[in-house]
Amino acid sequence: MPTSKRVYNWYIALVAAMCMVLYGYDASVFNAAQGSDNWLLWFDLDTKRDANLIGLVNTAYTIGAIVAGWFLGGPTADYFGRRIGMAVGCLLTIAATFMQAFAPWHNLGCFIGGRVLIGIGQGMALTAGPIYIGEVSPPEIRGQIMTFWQMFYSVGSFIAYWIAYACNANKEKLGHWDWRMVVIFQIMVPIIIIVLLPFQPESPRWWIKRHNNIEEAKKALRKIRDTEEEVEYEVLTIREAIEFENEAVSGSYLALFKDPSIRKRLYLAFVLNVGQQLSGQGTLNSYSSAIYKTIWTSSQTINLINALNATCGILFTLNAVWTADRFGRRWLFIVGAIGMGICMLIVPIVGMTTPDVIGAKGAATKTQPVGIAIVFLLFLFIFFYKPSWGATTWIWTSEVFSMNVRAQAVGMCSQMQNVANTIFQQFFPIFLAREGLKCLFFFMATNFVLAVFVWFFVPETMKVPLEEIDALFGGQNHVEKGGQMLNTAEAHHGEKNSVEVQQRETKEIGV
Repeated sequence: MPTSKRVYNWYIALVAAMCMVLYGYDASVFNAAQGSDNWLLWFDLDTKRDANLIGLVNTAYTIGAIVAGWFLGGPTADYFGRRIGMAVGCLLTIAATFMQAFAPWHNLGCFIGGRVLIGIGQGMALTAGPIYIGEVSPPEIRGQIMTFWQMFYSVGSFIAYWIAYACNANKEKLGHWDWRMVVIFQIMVPIIIIVLLPFQPESPRWWIKRHNNIEEAKKALRKIRDTEEEVEYEVLTIREAIEFENEAVSGSYLALFKDPSIRKRLYLAFVLNVGQQLSGQGTLNSYSSAIYKTIWTSSQTINLINALNATCGILFTLNAVWTADRFGRRWLFIVGAIGMGICMLIVPIVGMTTPDVIGAKGAATKTQPVGIAIVFLLFLFIFFYKPSWGATTWIWTSEVFSMNVRAQAVGMCSQMQNVANTIFQQFFPIFLAREGLKCLFFFMATNFVLAVFVWFFVPETMKVPLEEIDALFGGQNHVEKGGQMLNTAEAHHGEKNSVEVQQRETKEIGV
């Protein structure tokens, strides 16, 4: 039975994880808005004539998110605190939502400005959120808690798709509010987060790193750790790690480039975050409707499939809760990539080996049984993706960096997802138009390559304390070295080396 402090630990982590709802919702909201004839009329747009302009609206968000992730999110979370980083991101999201929902008649510039601002807001919240979760969570359940970070992405998509489905079904009554309703509901979760954040503790690691305030760090830990012994030990390990980083490495972001061990982690995290998008999921988020249109002609049917997909995504992500800290991150990465690769192999084969039929509107399409089979396989793809490259990429990225560079590194790495997605989406529509479902063979190959990459290059991080993770990447154990500098090494006498324990457990489960 979990203690009241462990339950509270889960609660504050889940409040931070709600920042991911912002990302999941926004990933779906623009697709829903641009599908509205009323939205096109309000901004005087034509889908054929203004295709590039509509693409710019979508790209504007990405630009804002990349700028925030690389240059604003890390410094804000480090200087002002993790909670402030999340709160500022939520406030910007609320302001941007009103700019989009109430943009003046034919004033697309205001809407685009809102897209840039919402990208900046989410880039800041998505930097501070996973860091906060990783820093307040005990190592033995860190993976389980971080799973909900990805699950809340699915919750955001779930809310957006079902609101869009309901608004589309009642668009005659709603008029211009059919797209405004979808946009304006985006303020709901940020308001909840802003209300709850002041009543939960700041990261104890931030208190020590930023202010060297031991008492505030202990006060925060006493709310989420069961014994005073745990509090004292964790504070000591944090102090030792930070002492070593300040004296022997660098207390600034220069360590990202000066320390070979941190550089290695940065490059690995870049590959994993780019791989997450090139697995096929990023493209399915943006172009699932275009892919389904090769099978069905009814927009209502396609909207329903997208909504059901988002619903299943929530359930599928929960698989990481019982696997991330049992089988490890590597196991999830490898099994997920192989499963996704197989799905992306079978889908185009089904499409190529089944005959086309002429639909009601004269367009070539597939029979309903074939369409159901393809949708089932794409849902199976999501089943493999959500707990693995969906959740585990965030888990791994948020836990591998040392305190001195964690905020900046997580911001940079997470925004590599947007960098990769933006570049790839420039040519995927042409790829899809020319090759049809055969374009999915690209994702098949990418996923198999990712599985091999993880097998050879990505170490296991399951249950390793944040302050001792450097040893996995060829760096020095910051706790041991910092303890020597502070003359507190004897405090750790009798403690088992967490990295050695983790490596032994990994061998036992055969990864």
